[in-house]
Amino acid sequence: MATTLDIATIKAFLLVADLQSFTRAAEALGTTQAAVSLKLQRLETLLGRRLVERSPRAVRLTADGAAFLDRARALIEAHDRALSDEAAAAQSLSLGISDHAAGPELVPLLERLHAMSANLTLAVTIGFSREMQDAYDAGRLDAVIVRQEGSRRGGEKLTEDEFGWFASRRLALPKGEALPLATLAPPCGVRAIAVRALDKAGIAWRERFVGGGVTAVAAAAFAGLAIAPLARRIAPAGLIDIGPAHKLPNLGSSKVMLHSKVSDPAKLAALRTIAATFKSIAA
Repeated sequence: MATTLDIATIKAFLLVADLQSFTRAAEALGTTQAAVSLKLQRLETLLGRRLVERSPRAVRLTADGAAFLDRARALIEAHDRALSDEAAAAQSLSLGISDHAAGPELVPLLERLHAMSANLTLAVTIGFSREMQDAYDAGRLDAVIVRQEGSRRGGEKLTEDEFGWFASRRLALPKGEALPLATLAPPCGVRAIAVRALDKAGIAWRERFVGGGVTAVAAAAFAGLAIAPLARRIAPAGLIDIGPAHKLPNLGSSKVMLHSKVSDPAKLAALRTIAATFKSIAA
């Protein structure tokens, strides 16, 4: 009897392989973990080989699964090309991301979206959470990934970040001098949290460096110019949290939220993948 591969099942396999989680793959597909697991079991039965190793902590491809991966991707790409209307205009998804939320998830996130559809153009804007939220409220963005600020409610929680005081190992803090800070300019919410915490603790501070983005702020910290208040998730390797050693105030944590007005099926699928990828890597 001829063997026929189901496209939806192949897509589920690719998501499980990419996200290394049945739960995240189910979130990306808008279905249940049990449904994804059943699809994979049927695919393994059909192929007569085990594709994934399941454990409580992670899901990994077997040697057969890794060998099947490229063929599965090629099948989906051929399927999408066969269905695509070259005359149709490519769809665009406009996404705003808070600079203090855009961490190591961004690269794999873009990789997943590229693998999903070549016809979807992603327009990404990086900026302050408040500015991204304002642009979203004004209808200039389809979706935003921002830090929860003030009394704003709603949205989907992607992760919760803890903050620290990050600096170079060689930074020297002379006694009696104001604490040198490297921050984004106002209205950066993380800057506001740090300044309030220092003022409440009665610790003198001065702005040593003001950057236009988190990359510049981290560079100033690396150079030994100042201390940067950053989420642990996005703090670059090589910087250390000097807060405990210098008895600096606890900066607490904040939620990273996804807000969306999207109803188009293709865009919704992309956003589900964005959310699942973010959660998978931030976990």
